[in-house]
Amino acid sequence: MHEISLVQGLFEQLKELAAANNATRIISVTMEIGPLCGVVVDSFQFGFDILSADDELVRGAKMIIQVPPVSYRCTNCSHVEITAGRKPDACPACGELLLIPDGGSDLLLRQVEME
Repeated sequence: MHEISLVQGLFEQLKELAAANNATRIISVTMEIGPLCGVVVDSFQFGFDILSADDELVRGAKMIIQVPPVSYRCTNCSHVEITAGRKPDACPACGELLLIPDGGSDLLLRQVEME
């Protein structure tokens, strides 16, 4: 489960941000997890919950996860289908099977609330 190592990396970022802002406690963390980035949202949340219990800086912090929609462009008719769910099986306009994704592959730290 590589999500644990990603959460550990996030904690390092949070420690640096807290030190730079003279903060002693993280209240909330907002993450954007693209559906194509290869991260299992539930596993990331689980890793955050488990590891934050042992870290004074983030103990009790709330994790907010945003999953952005992905645009899929049809290679045949250029129709763009936007979905927050799974990839369409085919283009709804022409039935083409080859759809090219645009976006949805990022793992971003969007916002940190600290005191």
